[in-house]
Amino acid sequence: MKNDMAEKQLYKIIFLNNGKVYELFSEGVTSSGLWGFIEVSDLVFNTNEGLVVDPTEEKMREEFKGARVLHLPIQSVLRIEEVEKRGPCLIRDRESGEKVTPFPLQPQGRSASD
Repeated sequence: MKNDMAEKQLYKIIFLNNGKVYELFSEGVTSSGLWGFIEVSDLVFNTNEGLVVDPTEEKMREEFKGARVLHLPIQSVLRIEEVEKRGPCLIRDRESGEKVTPFPLQPQGRSASD
């Protein structure tokens, strides 16, 4: 029987960021001390130093470089899954088959100054 406590948990977090759907992996997910946010820590990126480089993963690694913890607004989180192994990190357009409509951050047709 394997020791579940010794194994690190791995989570796949799917969230909206600047009109795109991001999928990344983390070893820590919890409610944030900031009201209305989810705390995502210990981001996991591919560490293989090979000839094949995934440009999406490189973009994410650069975007989140230096971030110890991400505090994601609850409205932007589409799904959190506990997974057994890491898959590819993805950035895709929101219109590419997403059937989930997020809670609106701002009413349609209004600007932040209204």
